Amino acid sequence: MLDALSDRLQNTFRRLGSRGRISEGDLDEALREVRVALLEADVNFAVVRDFIARVRERALGSDVMQSITPGQQVVGIVHQQLVEVLGGDTPDGVPLGRGADGAPTTILVCGMKGSGKTTLAARLGRHLKSQGLKPLLVATDFERVAATEQLQALGDQIEVPVYAEDKEAPAADVAKRAMAQAAGSGVNALVFDTRGAVAFDDNIADELAALADEVDPTEILIVIDSMTGQEAVTLARDIDKAIEATGIVVSKVDSDTRGGAVLSVREVTGLPVKFITTGERLDALEQFHPDRFASRVLGMGDVATLVEKARDNVEERDAKEMERRLRTGAFDLEDFLAQMKQVQEMGSLSNLVDMIPGMGGMKAQLEGADFAEAGFAQGEAIILSMTPDERHDPGILDGSRRRRIARGSGTTPADVNRLLNQFTQAKTLMQALTQGGGRDGKGPRGPGGLGGLGRMLGI
Repeated sequence: MLDALSDRLQNTFRRLGSRGRISEGDLDEALREVRVALLEADVNFAVVRDFIARVRERALGSDVMQSITPGQQVVGIVHQQLVEVLGGDTPDGVPLGRGADGAPTTILVCGMKGSGKTTLAARLGRHLKSQGLKPLLVATDFERVAATEQLQALGDQIEVPVYAEDKEAPAADVAKRAMAQAAGSGVNALVFDTRGAVAFDDNIADELAALADEVDPTEILIVIDSMTGQEAVTLARDIDKAIEATGIVVSKVDSDTRGGAVLSVREVTGLPVKFITTGERLDALEQFHPDRFASRVLGMGDVATLVEKARDNVEERDAKEMERRLRTGAFDLEDFLAQMKQVQEMGSLSNLVDMIPGMGGMKAQLEGADFAEAGFAQGEAIILSMTPDERHDPGILDGSRRRRIARGSGTTPADVNRLLNQFTQAKTLMQALTQGGGRDGKGPRGPGGLGGLGRMLGI
């Protein structure tokens, strides 16, 4: 997540902190580097200008220049200002609104074509369902080929019904019929997938305005594709001016992208960021917390989100058993397979490491250790092609055994070697976490599920 920006900021502050007391010139030099890093990350120029000015004013107006830990002081100021840029101090995030006086919750999902609107509609349906509501997804996008079919397929995956019509009709008319059907079926939440925009013209504006008049939405959420950058931010501002949106969702935040949209959109539009999406899975929807996000950008971790993910995906008894096996050195490839499954449920391993304070430096040790769906299937095939003795004691895997396993799993000896290297890396990381941290012993203590995070995560 914003790895390039995060690395540059951390390196800048590390150099600043190594100087002892700093001068005004030292501060200006560091802020110039921060300015360049933000601009290269595609953060809006006006946002960067105001952000740097506020940080400089705060730093010069405090005791930073005389502090014996000026680097830490500046990081603290930058963190505070990032939180303000991202939406301010909202510990619980900005939750979705609910329908008033027993009326159903109604959500319009709109934004640029290709931003992930249809997938977000399904993710919101899953989210509402998890909160005990009975949602209905409504297809109103007749322009994009197979948009309705995609929404129906996603609805089947999350077991949420979809209202769709075969013939093209005005979105407001479709919404009216969908709401009439919902009224007699116990549905108390409707999510409307709308037509995407390339440029915000009068036709799109009129269609969305008519739809909003018909639905009287509880929420109007604009999807921002983080890969699109400032173009998407500009479109969000135009949509908000036309129909008065209530919030932003930033998609594909985990992608290989500069990511400046997520740092700009709150300042440019004035709308709160309510969610971000960080993966392909339908459960990859995170409520947005400005303070947590700022901490992740600055390499300070995000334990609160990690706790939530772990509690959702790791059973307490599994965590205690994994703690025992790690401490006794009994962790083997069968345990590794179980951990791979848990990582799949929680997200990518590198993103999880981002959430652990002080562990960002270990990401390099995990290069290639993330398991996408295809990679997990291959790893599972390799491990299941081993004998029980081989899974329990990988040290006996000589060249002939590895060639046999490759043939049995439909892979190559190089794939087997890669899997074993990943196992060794993961075991080293998890034991470091269990025993008190990284190589310098300063990492987080507390073993348990997902590589020994247990007590730190409260599981």
